[in-house]
Amino acid sequence: MRTVFGDLRFPSVAPAHEPGGSRLGAETGPGARTGPYDAEPYDTGPSDAEPSDAVLIEASLTAPERFAGVFDRHADEIHAYAGRRLGPEHADDVTAEAFLVAFRKRHRYDTSRPDARPWLYGIAGNLISGHRRSEVRRLRALARAPRDADERGHHEEERGAERASAAALRPALAAALARLSAAERDLLLMIAWADLSYEEAAEALKIPIGTVRSRLHRVRAKLRRHLDLSEENV
Repeated sequence: MRTVFGDLRFPSVAPAHEPGGSRLGAETGPGARTGPYDAEPYDTGPSDAEPSDAVLIEASLTAPERFAGVFDRHADEIHAYAGRRLGPEHADDVTAEAFLVAFRKRHRYDTSRPDARPWLYGIAGNLISGHRRSEVRRLRALARAPRDADERGHHEEERGAERASAAALRPALAAALARLSAAERDLLLMIAWADLSYEEAAEALKIPIGTVRSRLHRVRAKLRRHLDLSEENV
């Protein structure tokens, strides 16, 4: 079954999952292609190499179905990011809306940029901004959640000291993230969870790269205070 958005067909949504991992102590990256947005492949025509996002977006101006290649390539990653920020109950809606907005605004895309990930993350971030209260409530709930003592005792030895320490840090990390401003949290998580470079984060957030550096410096200082970590461990 497929859902139709205007001229573009998107796969219907399967039950949401809880995305894993990050540089902040989780176990698998948000780009893992194992989520509910595994889409059917689209025929993008014969070519010697995979077309860039920019090529697909430009082609979609006259052949709208070509935009589906961008969806197939990035939907799982955007879904995982939205799920980590807001929980699975919002991830499906944010992902569907993000690609619908991207499709409608594709004529504005700067085709000198071959990779559309920063653009898509910027759109998703704007949609997530409409759920700020939900995100903060989720982080505070994660900060209060007790660890399962039986699970901890069973797995701690095999996980090793480093992974056990990371697991113990997660409630404190959630509490620290909840204390950040919305702009600080957006920047930090686009770099730490979405794995964007400073330049890509600046593009996604539409801010100068100097602002990215200075804002991230302040965020790192706040995390050091909240988590009582040395600079090298932030």
